Amino acid sequence: MALTEERMQILNMIQSGQITAEEGTKLLSALKASTKESAAAEGAKPRWFRVRVTDLKTGKTKVNINIPMALVNVGMKMGARFVPETADVDFEEITVALRSGQQGKILDIEDEEDQERVEIFVE
Repeated sequence: MALTEERMQILNMIQSGQITAEEGTKLLSALKASTKESAAAEGAKPRWFRVRVTDLKTGKTKVNINIPMALVNVGMKMGARFVPETADVDFEEITVALRSGQQGKILDIEDEEDQERVEIFVE
């Protein structure tokens, strides 16, 4: 059952009087906590390092590279080639974030001169 459906089921149970609002609140809190735990468990091992370069004028993707995390050092070097020289990017900070298991978007820079947006993700 999808998370939204589970929430709706709990709210419907409150509305129909099957459970109290307090019990519903506890159920919703438990549902939220279990969702966070499962997301954390899934997120413990990122699998992909992704670099995406988008043209700001057209919105089209110019570069979209997916690299296995096992090759992250290569990915960092490739990503560094696309980051604008004027950007204040600390690659050591990115490396630390990667080693700590951080996931999601770890870099988002817009280069107005070249009309490009560079994004780096860990998924």
